Amino acid sequence: MRLRYDAPVTAVTFDDANLVSCAGLVPVMRLAEQAGLHDAVAGRVRLPTDKGANPAGKVATIVAGMIAGADSIDDLDVARHGGMRSLFTSVYAPSTLGSFLRTFTHGHVRQLQAAARDTLIGLAARTPLLAGADTLCFVDIDSMLRRVYGKQKQGIGFGHAKVGGYNVYLRGYNPLIATLSTPLTAPVVAATRLRSGDTGSSKGAASMIAETITTARACGATGEIVVRADSAFYAKAVISTCRRHQVRFSVTTRIDTKIRTACDSIDDDQWTGIRYPQAIWDEQEQRWISDAQIAETEYTAFAGTRHAATARLIVRRIRRDDPTQAPGQQKLLPAYRYHAVFTDNPFTLVQAEAQHRQHAVIEQINADLIAGPLAHLPSGRFNANAAWLTCAGIAHNLTRAAGHLAAGAWTTARTTTIRTRIITVAARLAHRARTTHLHLPEHWPWQAGFENLFTAVRAAPG
Repeated sequence: MRLRYDAPVTAVTFDDANLVSCAGLVPVMRLAEQAGLHDAVAGRVRLPTDKGANPAGKVATIVAGMIAGADSIDDLDVARHGGMRSLFTSVYAPSTLGSFLRTFTHGHVRQLQAAARDTLIGLAARTPLLAGADTLCFVDIDSMLRRVYGKQKQGIGFGHAKVGGYNVYLRGYNPLIATLSTPLTAPVVAATRLRSGDTGSSKGAASMIAETITTARACGATGEIVVRADSAFYAKAVISTCRRHQVRFSVTTRIDTKIRTACDSIDDDQWTGIRYPQAIWDEQEQRWISDAQIAETEYTAFAGTRHAATARLIVRRIRRDDPTQAPGQQKLLPAYRYHAVFTDNPFTLVQAEAQHRQHAVIEQINADLIAGPLAHLPSGRFNANAAWLTCAGIAHNLTRAAGHLAAGAWTTARTTTIRTRIITVAARLAHRARTTHLHLPEHWPWQAGFENLFTAVRAAPG
């Protein structure tokens, strides 16, 4: 593609008050109203002084800015350009929103988190956000280190991370994220909690899981609920919380002496090959020929304590290859690397093991948040950043719900893709008979998705 020289661009003027660059915010924010975001914030959040006035409008402005791509407080000014004031009311300046966020205390953050839960419940009732939750629903929990550079930020600490395969300690925060998903739908953010960078991964996980289970049931998860987590959450409190709330658990275990003894006690004829990278399907024997095999045994975790729990120990073993051996050469005594999962999942061995591996889907949530509003935690105040994290979860869920209403491939598309193709679409405003008409670009490749979303949330005439 090259510039035209028969009609060259010779001047640029920012003077059109009837243009907007993110027309997709119109149906998305209408969906937010229908899901009860404004009512939930107005009814839950009570901030002091004039800086806390109209919290619903201010939270909605922050969320709208995040949906449009803002990852800092200054970027929220995207909500005030062109004809945005003709489309929305209660649009606030970044300076006002920054003062609003800095007013938050821990209690106010908890109020905002309650409003976020109410909004998710409203979205689940309004859209097929958790289709199939009446049969099976997964609760995933994970932590991630968000690096910051400001030494004056409240609550920062040095946390462990892997960069390029090396273990390093980075200054930052350690947010805890819990998600809900089903076999038919992509995950949504059910709960968030901001913590210092040096906080252990499992700290506060049990109470957060309890909140998420309550949220899941309010969203229509009347069937089986399975809590999935990695080895950082293999703790007494986590397992006990799952059992107390009568849900299933599937948690990776650390390979300590007791676990290795249990793995070694499994007979060779109990191992079953599974579909895994480089596996080959044998049509004649109707089985996978693979370096990865699975088996299970019974195991009692936390024996000798009041939290002792007996359940299935599902083990996956992978052959350790020697790079010095000749191709095709077999070892006399092969060595294996073990991955163990402690679970009471009622599904078959192959199903339960595959379901646990799908816990990795929460990394997609982390990636979406980092590529969006969590690119920065912009304030120097800890609770302001905690409120920012909560708003980021609301923005993610609204974007995901918009994808479901757009239908087709949008239901599982990344939030960045939805934002680029449906949200940040330029439009010209035309005012007709006390209504506003949006004129969008001709031949927009993703017109069908935008129209599906707009039609799904459009109010009935009269």
